[in-house]
Amino acid sequence: MTKQLMRGSHVIGEAATRAGCRFYAGYPITPQNELPEYMSGRFGRLDDAIFIQAESEIAAMNMVMGASMTGIRAMTSSSSPGISLKQEAISYMAGMELPAVVVNIMRGGPGLGNIAPSQQDYFQATRAGGHGGYRTIVLAPYSGQELVSLTIKAFDLADAYLSPVVLLGDGLIGQMMEPVVFPEPIDPSKLPKRDWILDGAKGRDTRLIASLHLDPIEMEQFNWKLARKYEAICEREPRHESYHLDDAVLGVVAFGTAARIALGAVNRAREAGFKVGLFRPITLWPFPGKELRDLTRTVKHLLVFEMNLGQMVEDVKISVGEQATVDFHGRPGGVISTPHEIADVMTKLIYRYELDSE
Repeated sequence: MTKQLMRGSHVIGEAATRAGCRFYAGYPITPQNELPEYMSGRFGRLDDAIFIQAESEIAAMNMVMGASMTGIRAMTSSSSPGISLKQEAISYMAGMELPAVVVNIMRGGPGLGNIAPSQQDYFQATRAGGHGGYRTIVLAPYSGQELVSLTIKAFDLADAYLSPVVLLGDGLIGQMMEPVVFPEPIDPSKLPKRDWILDGAKGRDTRLIASLHLDPIEMEQFNWKLARKYEAICEREPRHESYHLDDAVLGVVAFGTAARIALGAVNRAREAGFKVGLFRPITLWPFPGKELRDLTRTVKHLLVFEMNLGQMVEDVKISVGEQATVDFHGRPGGVISTPHEIADVMTKLIYRYELDSE
């Protein structure tokens, strides 16, 4: 297969198209505008695809909801403030058990913030940003090739669990260019058919898809049904990657772009003789807590590095409890740390631990 040099946002668009996505609705916002731009051109060359630049983020998400009801693979994308506007409809889709892929190319915040890369939406994504206690699977790619695989995986997971799935990136991964390889396209007509879709009631009983349950007992039963689904997701779907952790005395925990920076820092520190490694969550929800807790049998010190003031660090602390010390280093607002900076933090922590052990 031939490698192609492509911008990250374009990679997501091409991977989505090859995954059988045939409906996209969105609204412009930096730094993800290259994605809808790509989708408009790509879908324009397909006879069975629909691209809509909606009048707002709210309208776009509701259009995706409607498209999903018909059984088509549907996607939207935005950046932080735009994703906030989509939350009501995402909650509705969780309540209707409708699949869709939601791409968030994060920027600095809060508020309108800026257009620089950030990881300040971790809480919103992993705790579900809307009302009602639902969850969404959250995937955090850190390379161009992983943008390919996780975009395709997002559609598969959305269909498997009848749930919105969030692909969480940032302005850096959306803009950078890397060589990638794409799999052969999926024929959307050969995807499994659903017996719940709304495609006209001629010759069959009518169907209703709704998230309104006025009877509290009925609403409770549905919540328990969702809870069982989320429990199954937590059992089956956690993903992570480990690097140089077999002999490490300090493990860095980072996701997405921060993990790429941390990887460079780990290599730098290793060259200087320090035994450090990297634990990279790929699914932010379900968080790979059991796998991280298992790591603490040998690695007793963890450094969480994020491009924010500390959000994933809460999941790390919940996962490991008292089994390891957990330190944090982060910079908010779109400031990008360097591998040298993180390597310096790691080496200072190692020296501190050695002094404490004396």
